[in-house]
Amino acid sequence: MKLGIGDDAAALSIPAGHETLVTTDFSIEGVHFRREWHSPECIGHRCLTRGLSDIAAMGGDPIAAFLSLALPEELPQRWVDGFLEGLLALAREHEVVLSGGDIAQSPAGVIADIAVVGSVPEGKSVPRSGAHPGDHIFVTGELGAPSAMLERMMKNPRGRYRSSDCPAHFLPQPQIAVGRYLREKGIATAMIDISDGLSSDLSHICEESGVRAEVQAETVPLATIGRHEVSLEHALHGGDEYQLLFTAPPNKRVPGKIASVTVTHIGYIEESRSDLPQMLIFQGNDAEVGYELRPRGWQHFSARTKKSGAPAPRRQR
Repeated sequence: MKLGIGDDAAALSIPAGHETLVTTDFSIEGVHFRREWHSPECIGHRCLTRGLSDIAAMGGDPIAAFLSLALPEELPQRWVDGFLEGLLALAREHEVVLSGGDIAQSPAGVIADIAVVGSVPEGKSVPRSGAHPGDHIFVTGELGAPSAMLERMMKNPRGRYRSSDCPAHFLPQPQIAVGRYLREKGIATAMIDISDGLSSDLSHICEESGVRAEVQAETVPLATIGRHEVSLEHALHGGDEYQLLFTAPPNKRVPGKIASVTVTHIGYIEESRSDLPQMLIFQGNDAEVGYELRPRGWQHFSARTKKSGAPAPRRQR
């Protein structure tokens, strides 16, 4: 960092031989959070997590963040202080500098726009488009808790909730160290963070790579909330996870844990075929017939696709 907050623009130093990564995300009240459910510290944390997770999905290292806030006139200063406290605590954890931004009055709710700048060695970023037939599919962590918690809150909107009720929802952790390891070891051929849902984000890899995917339902790691395991539906389609979904060649050893985060093998990448769906899911280890797995995670400006999927022919493995 050469120049940060206090000048008309920030001046960033990118390490020699590195490329710059830039990502930006909105966090909108009523869409991504509710002040009656989420503390200001939680909202600030979640806002920055969205950008850091995008950098992790490229195998990069975050450097700086830029925050633009639109705030209602009646919002108390203590709320703003709490928001910044949550954001800056996560920034310090990952050695990210808040380097600038803007503030304006909002006619309605809170709107936060976060931009994160990172770097990756030249030519080494991990795209969505690198998956090849024969690759194995992996996910980090456990899936489904954030959306299951959201469903619980929607059913009881007047309830009082704490971050300890479901840390994966209230204080999600960007998998920076895992993404860096996968890039440094040359393991991941394609990678994406699971922000829109496993089904939707896997479909992005398939589309960008020109391949199809087969997932074994029993291997998808299901999270728990308290003593209760979430449903497979939440794990497949829930989103808001900020775990990593990646592919790796069969000759690469993928550790069962990376940076203390569990890594699970859930399926395979296959050649694209006109007579088969883009994604299939198999129920039962010996199942010969799979069902179409349709992307049903978060999609801006569109309705979710129908729930059912047609049976598909025997897999060719």
